[in-house]
Formats: sequence, C-alpha cells, structure tokens
Amino acid sequence: MVEATIALRLPRDAASVPLIRQLLDGTLRSLGVEPQVRDDIELMLTEACSNVIKHAGPSDDYTVSASVHDHLCVIKVVDTGNGFDPRKMLDPDQGSEHGRGLQIMRALADDVRFTNRREHGAVVCLEKRLRYAPGAAGQHLTAT
Repeated sequence: MVEATIALRLPRDAASVPLIRQLLDGTLRSLGVEPQVRDDIELMLTEACSNVIKHAGPSDDYTVSASVHDHLCVIKVVDTGNGFDPRKMLDPDQGSEHGRGLQIMRALADDVRFTNRREHGAVVCLEKRLRYAPGAAGQHLTAT
C-alpha cells in the first residue's frame, strides 16, 4: 500500500496555481493514473484555487494539500478569508464566463464538501476515485 501527500502554503496569487497543478499531476502521472482522471483533478484543483485567489479576502495565502491513498485522491484547499456559504451561491447566467467554478467542481469530483469556518476562512474538500493504466506503478502499490 502507498500513500502520498503533498501540502503547500501558497501566496494568494494566480502564479501559485500552475505550481501546485504541476506537482500533483507529476505525482499522479508517476503512479500511472489515467490521463482523463488527471485532467479532471487538474481542472477541479484549478477552480478551487482560482476561487480562493478571487474571493478569499483579506487573506494573503492559502494551503493546498493533496493525498493519494489506494484508489482515492483527496484535495483540500484552505483559505483564511471570510468564508462563504455555497448554498447561497447563485447559478451563473447561461453563457456567463464567471461563476462556474462550483458547478465544475461538483461535476468532476466524486465528492465535494465545503466547510465554512466563521471568520477563519473556508475549506473545500474534493475527492476523486483513481483509475490506473494497465501495469501502472500505482496499481501494484495499492493492491491489497
């Protein structure tokens, strides 16, 4: 059995998103996770981080942790902003280019949880089941 965890504290800046994306994708690629699953994870992660960068004022940084355990990838994006209530988020207008992040995360993740920590920010937890290419390292390391 293998368990891999990546955790980074990042500046609340758009330049931080490619860094965590590349680190996580490299780990998943090394384990042999199928490209379509890696693409879904990359998009979910991008949306979660982008929401923090755009909306998590007044925080200066945020934390991303991603863990792979057996056939599951769990990503947590934690900010120290004012938090939000995902139930009060309105669906974007048809054709709108903004406001689709939550919809994208919900569509791609197997499980999405939002935790609002009043006056201490928010936690977005995304889970995705992993599929491995035949003969992949991750497939052999996670076999029980």
